[in-house]
Amino acid sequence: MNSIIQTPTNDLQSSLDFYSVLNFTTLSEHPVLVSDGKAVIEINTDRFARAGIKLFASDWSNIVENLALITKIHTIEGGYLLSDPSGVSIYLMEKISPFNSDLSKIAPSTLGNYAGLSLETTDIERSIKFYTILDFEQSMGSIAQGWIGLTNKDNVTISLMQPNSCPHLFFNPSMTFFNGKDNLKIIEKIKELNIPISEEITVFNPNGIVDNIIIRDPGGYGFFIFSD
Repeated sequence: MNSIIQTPTNDLQSSLDFYSVLNFTTLSEHPVLVSDGKAVIEINTDRFARAGIKLFASDWSNIVENLALITKIHTIEGGYLLSDPSGVSIYLMEKISPFNSDLSKIAPSTLGNYAGLSLETTDIERSIKFYTILDFEQSMGSIAQGWIGLTNKDNVTISLMQPNSCPHLFFNPSMTFFNGKDNLKIIEKIKELNIPISEEITVFNPNGIVDNIIIRDPGGYGFFIFSD
């Protein structure tokens, strides 16, 4: 798995408790990695860590050369740090990924069906160009629809949203879970677990029912728990 999510924390135990309560599986303690069978998340205690994405390869020099034309590149220990057009931190690490095992036997989390990351961008064309350089390819949606999905070889999907497409709180970046008709039961379970809810969303329901919610982990990473 050469693509993982990074979430920062100032309280490792608090972050571990958050993911444990939601039935994520701990994969590793050094670094701290958890998973729901689809996404691999690193919980990073480094005080300079930021919410974002880590990509691993032996050599990023050609990619960095192209990305330098559209964003500032910072050299860090073991690789490079840059921001995509939405302001999300991207870490390009020149080393072997800390996790390369099969995820298929890991149980899903309480949050349901993970569908990738959602990012809101004020320049969707430049965002598409940015992720295309990183070997993401269009997999769904279109600019005309107000959003577009791009997927890489690790089956990591990033959905780019144009401004004024989402009438609710939006935290860049956010993990998205689409659960269809099962979402109401999942929302109730999250409430039973006493997970703080950042927003209860009714705008998509003609009867004013809370059928979508947003939560955040202790590091600030957003989670969209949506019906579709």
